[in-house]
Amino acid sequence: MSELKDYIAIAASGRHLTRQEAEEAFGIMMSGEATAAQIGGFLMALRMRGESVAEITGAVSIMRDKMLCVDAPDHAIDIVGTGGDASGSYNVSTCTALVAAGAGLTVAKHGNRALTSKSGAADSLVALGVELDLKPGGIEACINDAGIGFMFAPAHHSAMRHVGPARVELGTRTIFNLLGPLSNPAGVKKQLLGVFDPRWLRPLAEVMRDLGSETIWVVHGDGLDEMTTTGVTQIVALENGQIREFEITPEELGLERVTMDKLKGGDAQHNARALIEVLEGKKGPYRDIVMLNTAASLVIGGKAEDMSEGLAIAADTIDSGAAKAALDRLVETSRAHAKEKEEE
Repeated sequence: MSELKDYIAIAASGRHLTRQEAEEAFGIMMSGEATAAQIGGFLMALRMRGESVAEITGAVSIMRDKMLCVDAPDHAIDIVGTGGDASGSYNVSTCTALVAAGAGLTVAKHGNRALTSKSGAADSLVALGVELDLKPGGIEACINDAGIGFMFAPAHHSAMRHVGPARVELGTRTIFNLLGPLSNPAGVKKQLLGVFDPRWLRPLAEVMRDLGSETIWVVHGDGLDEMTTTGVTQIVALENGQIREFEITPEELGLERVTMDKLKGGDAQHNARALIEVLEGKKGPYRDIVMLNTAASLVIGGKAEDMSEGLAIAADTIDSGAAKAALDRLVETSRAHAKEKEEE
C-alpha cells in the first residue's frame, strides 16, 4: 500500500492497524503525501473507534524518525503533560522541572506554547527570561551545564507542518494530542508523563514499554494531566519492564487537599511570577503540588527511595535556593548560546 486512502479504508472498517501499517500511514502523512481531507478522514476514523497501542506506537516511531534530535545523558528525565485538561492550572510541570534540576536530576524538558490554556511551558519560560531559539548544541549545553534544557516542540518536529492545517480545520482532539509527550527529542528513557484522560494511563505505559523506555510514571490527577493535591492521583508505572497500577492521595503524604481554584493560573506573566514565588520559598498550594510532582520525579530518576524522601528533598531544594539557582543557570546559559547563534 502506498496511499493514505488505503489505510483510511482499514480504519473505517473498524479494524486496528498493525504497528507497521500505522508507521506507513503516518509516514505518508508526515511526508506531505496526503491531502488535508485524507488526513482529517484518517484521524477521525481512528478517534471514532479508538486508537490502539500498536497504532500509537507506530505513530510515535515515525515522529521520532523525523524529529531534530538533541544529545542528552542516558539518565536524563522529562517532566511533561499532554495538555488538554482544560483546568487552567499554573505551569506545574515547568516549575517541577526546575526544582528537580536543582535537586540534581538532569532534565531534558520537551514542551510547547499554550494550546488549551493561557500559558504553556514555553510561554512561561520566555517570561522568565529563558531563550528558546537555540540550536541542538545550545540545548545540550543547557542540559549539561545548567542541569536543565528546554526543547521547543515546533523546532524539533518540522514534519508536523504537513498535518497542522488538517488538525486546525478539525478543531478537535486527535491522536496527535498524545504523540508530542512521547516524542522527546533527547530520547529520554525516564519520564513523569501526565495525561488529560485516565483511560490513556495504561495504553501509554504499554506504548513506552514497547518503545524501550526504562522508568515511566503515567499519571492523571483528578482531572489534571499531572499529580494533584486536589484528590486522588492515578498512576500506571513502568519499572524494570513491568507495569503496576496504584494511587496516591495528598493526605497520605502529609499534604493538604485543596480545591481546584487554589491552583488556577493566568497568562505567562502571572504564571512566571507564581513560579518565582515558589522557587523563592513561598508556601501554599502552588508549592505543595510542585513538591508532589518533584517527589515523583526524584523517585523515577533514582534520587529518592520513596515519595516521602522525595518530598523532603524537594522542600530542601526550594528552601536552600538550589531550585532558584537552577532557573538562573538556565537563563544565563540559554542567553549565552542564543547570542552565539546570532553572531554566526
